[in-house]
Amino acid sequence: MNQTIRRYSVVVLASCALGAFVVLAPSVGDSASDGHAEEPAAKGPTLVATSVCEAQRLKARKADDSRIQIEIPKEFDKQWPSLSACDTHDATWDEDAEGPMQPIPFSHAHHAGEFEIDCQYCHSATDRSRAAGMPAVEVCMGCHQMFPKEYDELEGIRILKQHWEEKTPIVWKQIHRLPEHVKFRHNRHIQAGVDCQQCHGQVEEIDKMHMVEDTKWWFYGLPTAKLEMGWCIQCHRDNNQQATQDCIACHY
Repeated sequence: MNQTIRRYSVVVLASCALGAFVVLAPSVGDSASDGHAEEPAAKGPTLVATSVCEAQRLKARKADDSRIQIEIPKEFDKQWPSLSACDTHDATWDEDAEGPMQPIPFSHAHHAGEFEIDCQYCHSATDRSRAAGMPAVEVCMGCHQMFPKEYDELEGIRILKQHWEEKTPIVWKQIHRLPEHVKFRHNRHIQAGVDCQQCHGQVEEIDKMHMVEDTKWWFYGLPTAKLEMGWCIQCHRDNNQQATQDCIACHY
């Protein structure tokens, strides 16, 4: 009798143990058992590119958020223009951005910033001439004629090539202009080691060029804005009195 009871108890305990194992064990196909996380659900409708620049932006969005669905038609699935070229082109062509609209959307941030092109490559002879000067169309095309044809998607490049084909100059709008009775010599300032940014601001960070505000305060508390006489004089005074403050230095 006792032996029968013992056998019955063993069977009951074994059954309980097996039931507990079945309950606690992960089910077949569970993400914990196969080691694969559940795929995130698609986010919104499929976004279709309608240009190379839009394709570049959609690819960047997809890299940041894998849930979005994008479609890049073959004709727009190209390497050029680059995403930065597209973005800086549009930022410079923005009518609402500060600064005048130029004939061509030239971005200083793209050229002087990202590609670190020296100021004097475009504004040549600034270290030898009174005026900074503006680059000829030949200077621009010296680089851009070697670029892939895909860059023609950018309106600014098409305008540049039109000037080149028609042999017409680009009439840029002047931003930093002094009165006619003020004689400012770029070469003297460049030779003295004055950075372009001292007067023009951090051009390597600016897409659409504009007058960057800068107010200097005289020692007796009066403000003077950029390109005013007091602004220039204060800079000469701050330069350890090495720059002349004689009237005839600028008025002659």
